[in-house]
Amino acid sequence: MSRDDDIVQIPDIIHDVNTNISYKKGRFFGKGGFAKCYEITNMINNHSFAGKIVSKKLMVKENQKEKMTQEIQIHQSLRHKHVVGFYSFFEDNFNIYIVLELCRKRSMMELQKRRKIITEPETRFYMRQILQGVSYLHQKRIIHRDLKLGNLFLNDELQVKIGDFGLAATIEYEGERKKTLCGTPNYIAPEILHKKGHSFEVDIWSLGCIMYTLLIGKPPFETSSLKETYSRIKKCEYK
Repeated sequence: MSRDDDIVQIPDIIHDVNTNISYKKGRFFGKGGFAKCYEITNMINNHSFAGKIVSKKLMVKENQKEKMTQEIQIHQSLRHKHVVGFYSFFEDNFNIYIVLELCRKRSMMELQKRRKIITEPETRFYMRQILQGVSYLHQKRIIHRDLKLGNLFLNDELQVKIGDFGLAATIEYEGERKKTLCGTPNYIAPEILHKKGHSFEVDIWSLGCIMYTLLIGKPPFETSSLKETYSRIKKCEYK
């Protein structure tokens, strides 16, 4: 898809017919998976949000639509100071729009890339917030399944906000084990790779990888080959 095609697809003024609110599209933050993220501003009160915009052209398979619905349902049900705030969602003929809390300090991935190594007191400061957020998710019977620095956002007060619930799943009954292979290679838990079923513990594993990355400056199992990384994870081989 060309850049021009892109401009045609996402209008400069985005209108929510349900609430009759119009948003002005601002700066582009980035893209991942199916979504593009922009700053969007409510034209009535000038409040700014993050707009996660998904093209309906990409939602061709039935399971993709289901996943999108599931992501919205899960995120919509959450209210916590360490989870990205969910405000609303709506659609037009071309796109689905999700209106989220704006985290101006971007993600912890940018922080780590800029600083390389984070001091122990700072890591403690961030980890405590992340743990509070994850603890809340687990109390709500939700596994995030893609906890990584790129999905941890920071607001102006440097409060951590957990975001991106695209891979999240709800544990429906006590002892249920999920089977889907999902996550980001450097943070993926051995339970997921062994495909014997996984639950809340996969998020705890990712938290360990996050803490290691902040303190050491690179993820614990990172290699230049995916196969080798997975092999190290299965053996829990790190220095």
